[in-house]
Amino acid sequence: MELVIILLALSLLMFVAYRGFSVILFAPICALFAVLLTNPDWVLPFFSNIFMEKMVGFIKAYFPVFLLGAIFGKVVEMSGIAESIAKTIIRMIGAKRAILAIVLLGAILTYSGVSLFVVVFAVYPFAANLFREANIPKRLIPGTIALGAFTFTMDALPGTPQIQNVIPTTFFKTDIYAAPIMGSVGGLFILVVGMWYLESRKKKAHQAGEGYAGFEATAASAAPQMELKNEPEMTLETDRQPVYRQVLAFVPLVLVAVMNKVFTLSIPKWYPEGFDFSAIGLEAFGKIETPAVLAIWSVQMALLIGILAAMLYDFPKIKTNFQAGLNVSIGGALLAVMNTGAEYGFGGVIAALPGFKSVSSGISETFTNPLVNGAVTTTTLAGVTGSASGGMGIALSAMSDKYTQAITSGGVPPEVMHRVISMASGGMDTLPHNGAVITLLAVTGLTHRQSYKDIFMITILKTVTVFLMIGLYSLTGLY
Repeated sequence: MELVIILLALSLLMFVAYRGFSVILFAPICALFAVLLTNPDWVLPFFSNIFMEKMVGFIKAYFPVFLLGAIFGKVVEMSGIAESIAKTIIRMIGAKRAILAIVLLGAILTYSGVSLFVVVFAVYPFAANLFREANIPKRLIPGTIALGAFTFTMDALPGTPQIQNVIPTTFFKTDIYAAPIMGSVGGLFILVVGMWYLESRKKKAHQAGEGYAGFEATAASAAPQMELKNEPEMTLETDRQPVYRQVLAFVPLVLVAVMNKVFTLSIPKWYPEGFDFSAIGLEAFGKIETPAVLAIWSVQMALLIGILAAMLYDFPKIKTNFQAGLNVSIGGALLAVMNTGAEYGFGGVIAALPGFKSVSSGISETFTNPLVNGAVTTTTLAGVTGSASGGMGIALSAMSDKYTQAITSGGVPPEVMHRVISMASGGMDTLPHNGAVITLLAVTGLTHRQSYKDIFMITILKTVTVFLMIGLYSLTGLY
């Protein structure tokens, strides 16, 4: 019965998320519903001392990353940097290779720290124009953007400042460059196979006579042309920028990556023994251990420098709508961190219930390998919650100590567990109720029926890749 209660709470959270209700409200409701069914006397104490403690702890640790990432993405968009990079890529690759151009554009932006949601809005206008020019079915745009923004640069490639690669650092005392060989090989595999899939879909559509807007109305037994929605007004026929402007557009993005590495190496030298507040008469604030905050501090400072560099790229253009853009990005960051924090609090409550021991022991008995265990648990919970960071938060909130003990006893480097957990979080998270998927389809003016199949196939590819990388590490020891 205790196990049924947990499954019921998880199912309820998944249902309300799928229906579009905010998890900020329903994550605590679902968690406390499970507590109520277990023992009504526990409801208020569990809310105050478990749910709120876990939620506030997550927000305390990660809100600056969410905030600075959102602002950086908005400044990159408002300054024209995203547009300049897009046109540079198109000129280098050619409009005929529209799918590759859009994948690379999304990859560059996400790997530089731009929020996934911002990337969707920034990339879509270029994707629509390129796909229309190459007469590639519009329904393939969401899958193309998903491959570039939601997969290998989100959590596989070492050094990505996306939150899915930052969260594990605080649990395993690693940095965002953890397991570079495993992450790079996995990322390359996803890119190559994902491109093969999308190109084969394009080829099949052309052979069937399907173009940007669907099939020609005269094609026998073919579906009629679909109604095009949310078509962008912008075109790619604009004046070519000077070469120096094209180069400068990449500078803020490169700075984030470079400075992130610089701070990762420098901060341990600044605080070799951490920082003890008692040394300055503030005993109540305890001591900060440098490894626990290294990745977060490095990303924060790198993003701050990136924001300043992006503003200098074209400050007069940014100044026009700076206040409105800043407010939008702050609102988005608040919503994102509150959503994930609420799911993290939900995970803390579920982990404290008696029934979770059955779940934990069941997974452990079924998957004795700690890497496989972590991957299965994380991707399952990410799928249930519809959130990569949320599923990861629940998994690590509940089982991080157990994972640490398992890899220590098994001689597995914490960097390997970091990369496995990070990549697994971005697997089954993109089920139909995922917020990024819903946003992507809404922005492109398409429906789940038209385009979700391709997003799902990219998701399956990402999930399979995690286990292939576990196998690679087990066979070779390389990571």
